[in-house]
Amino acid sequence: MYNHFQLKRINEKEQIPKELRHTLYSIGTVKKVGSNTYIFREGMDAGEIFIIKSGLIQVSKLTPEGKKLTLRICTSGDIIGELTLFNNNPTYLLSAKVIWPGEILVISKNRLEEELKKNGELALEFMKWGSVHMRKFQTKIRDLLLNGKKGALYSTLIRLSNSFGINKDGGILIDIALTNQELAEFCAATRESINRMLVELRRTDIISMTKEGKIFIKDIEFLRVKNGCENCPIEVCNIN
Repeated sequence: MYNHFQLKRINEKEQIPKELRHTLYSIGTVKKVGSNTYIFREGMDAGEIFIIKSGLIQVSKLTPEGKKLTLRICTSGDIIGELTLFNNNPTYLLSAKVIWPGEILVISKNRLEEELKKNGELALEFMKWGSVHMRKFQTKIRDLLLNGKKGALYSTLIRLSNSFGINKDGGILIDIALTNQELAEFCAATRESINRMLVELRRTDIISMTKEGKIFIKDIEFLRVKNGCENCPIEVCNIN
């Protein structure tokens, strides 16, 4: 899974602010994580947050129908589990599975809360940083609820183009090869329904496929218009 995932970043705005990063690293403990293991699962007691030092982590949620909805693909520098701060008896809202092995920095939720209480500017930085991630989560859920499976696919293609897109003559190449099943998990859909929608997009010349299995978007404005795109900033509209 994600064998061809290109680990590259498209902007520096969402990187953790320097002072906040220093604090997090000073109170954290490094831990190795292996492939196909879970850092945490949805519903578990939440006593820690994590910074990814290396590797690849898939963050997902189960829908009421039991389908897996992939919300983030995270790598070096990303924080996961951050939605649990300053809650009494919190549980993890999502699950985090290791796709590629690596290292994570484990940070006690209580210890971090104490540090934030002592430093108002640091707390503000964390709130600003966290609000971006909350907005990203909300917009992904909105796209799924308001626009259905087709809108979820269009949103995923737009986000992939923002994260891994390369401008070419005639469109944007998404420089990552994903299977239809992997795309389906971003949309809480079946592989068969994703296949039908991709066939329709190819038939109407909105996209094409390269021989490597990468998607070339010929008309991204079509996807944006159909989804009622609000032109969110790129730090919100990406696949992370």
